[in-house]
Amino acid sequence: MKALVRTLLAATLLSASLAQAVEVAGIDFAPQTQVDNGTLSLNGAGLRTRLTFKVYAMGLYLRSPSTSSADILQDGGEKRIRIVMIRDLDGKQFADAMLDGLKRNHDDETLAALKPSIDALLAAVQDSGEANAGTEVILDRLANGATRLLINGQPQGSDIADPAFYPALLRIWLGERPADSGLKASLLKPAQ
Repeated sequence: MKALVRTLLAATLLSASLAQAVEVAGIDFAPQTQVDNGTLSLNGAGLRTRLTFKVYAMGLYLRSPSTSSADILQDGGEKRIRIVMIRDLDGKQFADAMLDGLKRNHDDETLAALKPSIDALLAAVQDSGEANAGTEVILDRLANGATRLLINGQPQGSDIADPAFYPALLRIWLGERPADSGLKASLLKPAQ
């Protein structure tokens, strides 16, 4: 009985904490957003740093809150990654960082199977030009399993149909070798 009460209390606190906007390095993350026809809630938000430099703020939106990367990766529903650049990068630097994150969290066989999707996303990111401070990058998993890239609200390239691709992208931040372990922890805890 005590375990049930603790679980219900934790769920209530988690829901309450997600009801307010969250600020990360001066970037606001709304408590909810829409993807397709689904309403998603902010699961967590944090800061990507490299060495001592702030690179970007990131928020993860899900249909239901979760503290488990495995559960998030297995969930086939709509999701949103929202990244707002804090430092100036060009499209190639950002694409190279994404490719490095994919390589760190997947074996060669998986990367080969995902190659057409990886190539399409990286080309769209590079073609977008510079990702100056303030640039917003959104990666949505749509209801049909496709991945959509938006930069400053504008779709880039075509939707990527492979339903295995979005979980692969999420592993950049939620995988066993995340881009930033502090960011991973922030994405997996209730937004404060």
